Amino acid sequence: MNDSPLYGEQLTLRYGARQVTEALDVHIPAGKVTVIVGPNACGKSTLLRALARLLAPQAGRVLLEGRDIRGYSPREVARRLGLLPQSPLAPPGICVADLVARGRFPHQTLLRQWSPQDERMVRQAMRQTGVEDLAEQTVESLSGGQRQRAWLAMVIAQDTPLLLLDEPTTFLDIAHQYELLELCRRLNREHGRTVVMVLHDLNQAARYADHVIAMKAGAILAAGEPRQVITPELVAAVFGLRALVAPDPVTGTPMVVPFAGADMGGPTGGRAPVG
Repeated sequence: MNDSPLYGEQLTLRYGARQVTEALDVHIPAGKVTVIVGPNACGKSTLLRALARLLAPQAGRVLLEGRDIRGYSPREVARRLGLLPQSPLAPPGICVADLVARGRFPHQTLLRQWSPQDERMVRQAMRQTGVEDLAEQTVESLSGGQRQRAWLAMVIAQDTPLLLLDEPTTFLDIAHQYELLELCRRLNREHGRTVVMVLHDLNQAARYADHVIAMKAGAILAAGEPRQVITPELVAAVFGLRALVAPDPVTGTPMVVPFAGADMGGPTGGRAPVG
């Protein structure tokens, strides 16, 4: 699609022996923040891995900037697309500054070695994620939240037009969750990066997304603006949860309020006007 820098076409994906999706079409709008939501094991992370070329589709293809992603070299993909996977592993003994510096490796060549620009990008990414004071500490010595921010700094330092983040708020306390989401919005609004995130919190998705993709059992049940997608009917269909959807008192975006004693698979709740 012309407005999509990243597009999955008729994707059939397997994870081990299990088929996760079949003939799935998904497009990521350019210059937007897209959030993928859905219950556990519905295919969110599998889809993100396929879009990042970490998982080869059994059928279908992924188009990156209009070309089959398999036609790019790994370095070419890494210059266009940054990925923060779930639970990444750092080499033993590596310090935070060296981990973040690895984000600049796709930009290195035999003729272009480490430069002042690389140093600026690393320092800027560490400052944005609040890990400057941790620069000399080993990654393995950090708390879960600190480690997550260090990995995010590495992906930001990579300086790609596309950012794919798989559950980036994992291990973060509530304040750092919102700091990270605000940072992702700034990267989108001020630097023009297209951002794709997998999130579990529907209210965070509604507040920060321009485009929401709702998945269940390997299928996309709905995709569009948060007000179009996050409805009582969809919350019931995707999560089996009875809930009211009302305007967030701060942002006016949809806010999901589960009914007391909400049961799985029960009737849908009412909807208050949004906006």
